[in-house]
Amino acid sequence: MSQPLPSAPDQLVPAIAHALLEGFNKHYRLFREMSRAAKQRFEAADWAAVRRAHAERILFYDDRVKETVESLQRDFDTDNLPEMLWQDIKLHYVGMLTDHPQPELAETFFNTASCKILHRTYFHNDCLFVRPAVSTEYLEADPPSYRSYYPLRDGLHAVLRQILADFDLRVPFEDLDRDLRYVLRAVRERLPRPLRLEANHQLQVLGALFYRNRRAYLIGKIVNGSLEQPIAIPIVYGNGGLCLDAALLDSREIAPLFAFNRAYLMVDMEVPSAYVDFLAGMMPGKPKAELYTALGLQKHGKTLFYRDFLLHLKHSTDSFVVAPGIRGLVMIVFTLPSYPYVFKVIRDNIAPSKNIDRQTVKEKYMLVKRHDRVGRMADTLEYTDVAFPRARFTAELIDELKREAGSLFEEDGDTIVVKHLYIERRMMPLNLYLDVASAEQAATAVCDYGNAIKELASVNIFPGDMLFKNFGLTRGGRVVFYDYDEIAYMTEISFRRIPPPRTPEDEMSAEPWYAVAQNDVFPEEFGPFLLSGDKIRPHFLAHHADLLTPEYWNGVKERVTEGEIADVFPYPEQARFARRFGGRTK
Repeated sequence: MSQPLPSAPDQLVPAIAHALLEGFNKHYRLFREMSRAAKQRFEAADWAAVRRAHAERILFYDDRVKETVESLQRDFDTDNLPEMLWQDIKLHYVGMLTDHPQPELAETFFNTASCKILHRTYFHNDCLFVRPAVSTEYLEADPPSYRSYYPLRDGLHAVLRQILADFDLRVPFEDLDRDLRYVLRAVRERLPRPLRLEANHQLQVLGALFYRNRRAYLIGKIVNGSLEQPIAIPIVYGNGGLCLDAALLDSREIAPLFAFNRAYLMVDMEVPSAYVDFLAGMMPGKPKAELYTALGLQKHGKTLFYRDFLLHLKHSTDSFVVAPGIRGLVMIVFTLPSYPYVFKVIRDNIAPSKNIDRQTVKEKYMLVKRHDRVGRMADTLEYTDVAFPRARFTAELIDELKREAGSLFEEDGDTIVVKHLYIERRMMPLNLYLDVASAEQAATAVCDYGNAIKELASVNIFPGDMLFKNFGLTRGGRVVFYDYDEIAYMTEISFRRIPPPRTPEDEMSAEPWYAVAQNDVFPEEFGPFLLSGDKIRPHFLAHHADLLTPEYWNGVKERVTEGEIADVFPYPEQARFARRFGGRTK
């Protein structure tokens, strides 16, 4: 016989707090199991399973929140609880997090679930964790998140061998001694000479490997006196077993592994804050919000991002404005000049030429989040009911939001509420960059633009609208695609050659003389739209003329259809041992 549900406040409060924490604990248990299993998928070289796991794990959080909210509404009638009771629930919840290994993530879960129940007017009061209530400083796992090894005692070669042995990979190495010699050579080239080894000389290595696509990454740092040298070693499959592929020894080389334009990493973490603190020490310029996101904890990444955003608003005075560049037919894009992000709102009335609606746009953005972005597609943060100070919006921006996205725009006193938006890191639109670039800069950008399209195609992504305005340059000068409303899988597209005109009248006609189905694409048409001027055309044709032929696209499509998904390296080719030292890794 079931027990009666608690009804008195002193019974409801702990019961609801416990149910919320149970919902989070279930989420993180499943998240961690999926992340832990990345080791087995890597050892089995089951790359199809790797792709599936990445896509599935992204949905875990929303599924658990939905389960928890439905349970609270069913068991406790939470939709009708007074606001004051939620403050008590939060306080009780805080007490339950005192010794919790993931308190910051549990606070974010509380916020997400509570916002599904509470009215929007409660979002910034004492009912939610606007600021963290439980510190993660000095929070550690048992065993600790990283292990220390001492080369002074055993020698660096032996220490590196022991580190790899401790990860217990079940696939033999092709030639580990050869690869360790390469690592030692790379380290010696990087570290200052002469190098005096201090008493505290050690290698600190995070206790779990990081997995993405066909690679595992050993992440750590070399400590010697006051020197702390980051190191990342990719592990790949060679011809006869595993190989160490490179030794990345600069934070600028390592940071792209955790970039916003790549798929999330899989790593088994009992205390994620300890991992993030370690990584932040290796890459001082990388915000913790981006690190949490890169590790698959994107919801907490959103929480940290929003806290940083609120802080920036308090310490700045500039206004939100319509973003510079060609205005899109699908999105209204605005920005705060002092803040390196853009805000994108779907228009109510999308231009008929786009043949798309709001729900389809949202599905396209989710497709990108779940897909391997290979460093060529920008990740987005999706928010609902975002409050902005009205005084910080220009009259032009308010007018455009009212006129073009009225269903998502609301004025509430001194506040503007945008009911749904995407936030992306701001990049220089490629079309604007090419207008001001030197000939040499333009040549480099046009070449990388073609590389971006080819890398996307190799992982089954057709960008659709390939105009330069839909691509941007990152701070590192990398060309990245960021307009997803026409994105499609390569396997869904029919790439055709334009048939020859039947008559002179056909050739002069403004309308095509041949039938065109919805998913037909004619690569010959790309040239007239894209290749204008001597800054662009010769460089594009020198490197990427094949993109103007259906044969190229159909060749890639055939390989993708047969199950081949290209492996795009997140570090320079010249960093690989095969290139630097003549190693045999492939």
